[in-house]
Amino acid sequence: MASTSLSKSQFIRGLQCHKSLWLYKNRPDLREEPDASMQALFNEGTRVGELAQELFPGGETIIFERSKFEENIKKTKDLIESGVKTIYEATFKYDNVLVMVDILNKGRGGWEIYEVKSSTSVKSVHEEDVAVQYYVLSGSGMKVKSAALVHINNQYARKGDIDVKQLFTINDLTKDTKDKQEFVKKELKKIRKALKKDEPKIDIGPHCSDPYDCEFQGHCWQHIPDSSIFDISRLGWDKKWALYDDGIIKFEDLPKNYWLNSKQSIQVEAELTGKDFIDKEAIKEFLATLHYPLYFLDFETINPAIPPFDGIRPYQKIPFQYSIHYQKRKGGKVYHKEFLAEEGTDPRKLLAQGLAEIIPAGSCVLAYKMSFEQGVILELCNQFPKFKKKLMAIHDSILDLMIPFQNKAMYKKEMNGSYSIKVVLPALVPELNYANMEINQGGQASSTYATLYLIEDKKEREKIRKDLLDYCKLDTLAMVKILDKLREELKLN
Repeated sequence: MASTSLSKSQFIRGLQCHKSLWLYKNRPDLREEPDASMQALFNEGTRVGELAQELFPGGETIIFERSKFEENIKKTKDLIESGVKTIYEATFKYDNVLVMVDILNKGRGGWEIYEVKSSTSVKSVHEEDVAVQYYVLSGSGMKVKSAALVHINNQYARKGDIDVKQLFTINDLTKDTKDKQEFVKKELKKIRKALKKDEPKIDIGPHCSDPYDCEFQGHCWQHIPDSSIFDISRLGWDKKWALYDDGIIKFEDLPKNYWLNSKQSIQVEAELTGKDFIDKEAIKEFLATLHYPLYFLDFETINPAIPPFDGIRPYQKIPFQYSIHYQKRKGGKVYHKEFLAEEGTDPRKLLAQGLAEIIPAGSCVLAYKMSFEQGVILELCNQFPKFKKKLMAIHDSILDLMIPFQNKAMYKKEMNGSYSIKVVLPALVPELNYANMEINQGGQASSTYATLYLIEDKKEREKIRKDLLDYCKLDTLAMVKILDKLREELKLN
């Protein structure tokens, strides 16, 4: 049986689910590794934490090493005894609970705990995070005056060097933290009791993703088939969990009188019968809104917590790439244009200029989930008034190719309730898909580009740039092929 000693993160995991913590300690082999997008979030959090240290400059850093916790505890004690006023990653252990404080600062009347998060607000899990730190430090004999959460201020816009006092907001959680001390004691007792037994028999539920997605879902969700009531499009999670609690998992288990809207009913019938659904009139109406020249547009963006350029707010979308396929007339030759910014540079002006030059006024523009492309263009208009007239013409001419699939005007069983282009494309055009590409998701493209400037090997950088271009190109080619398929299906039916 694994030890009942806990770290701060393990305590938080235990609050979410005793089974998750038990598996983490006893069956780490069942844990799913974070994908590129999740790892990018972790890395972003690290960068935010390091920058927040500038709020209290001149401190001493305890270097994190997984096997040297006892040494780090001693180093922390030595630094405090030597009169150091600020320590980053100060390490303490009490009641067999290990914590590392992001920023520990000696203020008037006692020590101040500052927990740093890359979020833009205070969440209940953050309050629990700070509470367990207070518990350990107080138990260790530290005179803790206050406890606070440091998080991102998403209203800050960069101008020149980063102003850390404007970038970050500090929320005093002292009263809430003190009020939670009895809660921490009780939960520690419950968690340790669970760890001393066999794997907890806890069923799946909302806790599987609240407050964090659990890495053991592959283990705990084994009994859920590939197509289940959890895949019913736009059915609220409260209703999905109510069905599950009643023992209803498969589509065929749904009661005959269970109310579904017309789109959900199409999905269920397609799943049970294998029948394809084509609403000819709805597709005709959509196709009638198109005209030529016709441009297919897709952006890739990054949205870093720390604004890298002037005029950018935290988490604001920054387009670094576009792909455009276009036809001058119906059935005509398909042309392609693309842009990928040089890594490490501000991509916005060149991208905006290229977009304004390529797509002429009076064109019809197709995007997939057009609110994304329109949002990016609006930001570019605000940042570059010189191109505003041409960019707004593009913005106003965008139509959404997602609509026929979102509305189930065309639906196939293979779509499994989704209308994502990643699902629609292989369902309609099996010879084209994203599966075998080096980069095959938008989040992966973003995280890859965001760190591309750090890669020193020129050949490796060029290979990655090609992968990024191939991915974005497929997004707009996919729209070309999907539109062709809509027209083809209309003729066949």
